[in-house]
Amino acid sequence: MNLKHYLLAICLMAALGSHARSRVLSPDINTLQAVVNDDWLALLPVMQLGSDDVMSVSFDQMSHSFHRYHYRLEHCEADWTASDDLFESDWLEGFNSNPIDDYEYSLNTTVDYTHYRLELPNERCRLKMSGNYRLWVTDDDNGDEPVLCVEFMVVEPVVQLGLGVTTNTDIDHNISHQQVSMTLNYDGLTVTNPTEQLRTVVMQNGRHDNSRVNVKPTHVTANGLRWEHCRQLIFDGGNEYHKFEVLDVSHPTMGIDRMWWDGSNFHAYPYDCTPRRNYSYDEDADGAFIVRNSDNIECYRLCDYVYVHYRLAPARRYDMAHLVVDGAWTTGSPDLYRMTYDEADQSYNAVVLQKQGYYSYQFLMVDDDGQATHTVPEEGSFSETENTYQALAYYRGSTDRTWRLVGYQQVKLK
Repeated sequence: MNLKHYLLAICLMAALGSHARSRVLSPDINTLQAVVNDDWLALLPVMQLGSDDVMSVSFDQMSHSFHRYHYRLEHCEADWTASDDLFESDWLEGFNSNPIDDYEYSLNTTVDYTHYRLELPNERCRLKMSGNYRLWVTDDDNGDEPVLCVEFMVVEPVVQLGLGVTTNTDIDHNISHQQVSMTLNYDGLTVTNPTEQLRTVVMQNGRHDNSRVNVKPTHVTANGLRWEHCRQLIFDGGNEYHKFEVLDVSHPTMGIDRMWWDGSNFHAYPYDCTPRRNYSYDEDADGAFIVRNSDNIECYRLCDYVYVHYRLAPARRYDMAHLVVDGAWTTGSPDLYRMTYDEADQSYNAVVLQKQGYYSYQFLMVDDDGQATHTVPEEGSFSETENTYQALAYYRGSTDRTWRLVGYQQVKLK
């Protein structure tokens, strides 16, 4: 199938997820991860143009059958549509259809898989322009069928972008919300019409589902823009993410109540998640994850896969929405993370196949039409929650043919 036929489907699938715009398109692919400079806690894959930054993209194909995978890049506009007004040579140095030749077979695991990995930039291709990018991986053995895509960003820090967050909001004071403030100093960039030439995005914990795009600034000066007391930049505080760690399949580790072997597969049971009516501090990773085991040696081929059983109880049934398990690792089909309701014990449950490691996650409520996500009431919403906020600033000059990413900033409420 042609790549273009997948583009709209990818965007729709991404809208259903919270963290990940990157998506797995094949049921044979698992544990997709894109990390810059080995910083697995970073919630967005952002590289700086002209720097020594390196992005690693890795995934597992769930067998020991070798597949000839190729990757291809495309430059995107600020709204993630493909850039039609650019030549490939404008933004790419080198070749744009390259094989993935770094792979390893799993060793001594109950579930067979082959781990694939690539790095950008590399000796075959380098990026020459800032902005949004989409990386496609296709399977040569299956008619160049796309199996996944990764969306990442390259920034050239031209403007000065400032970001702040407070619990004293225009809705309430130190109760359940957090308010973001932002400044953008042009710092020599030529801006004659900020409404047309600038585009901003503000996110909480790298989430795209509740991002705020092109919020109108409260102050416009000759040198820049300011956003103060913007109601559109008020976010629900939510709650700290849940977390667990499967380091050894033979016994429980952090956050795991019990492990079970059914004769064919391992099963992990995190402690039941119960309603949280009051805030309680717990250090978490805001949805991030990392593959690892007790020895932390050759984790990408020695770690096994286990079925993880999630349970939220007690919980009332929501007839106009469904619940999902959500994190930066939920890159597969949305149905994989959808929870089912058990009338008998009033609980929501989901079972997900995951690789050994550390995972942080939350529960979200998704409207049945798939158009909006909400914090599950049982999880609570508190101003003290240590959320991380990201801001991106895009610029398109009067003679430019595309949007450049000219500013990126991240701040954590502490």
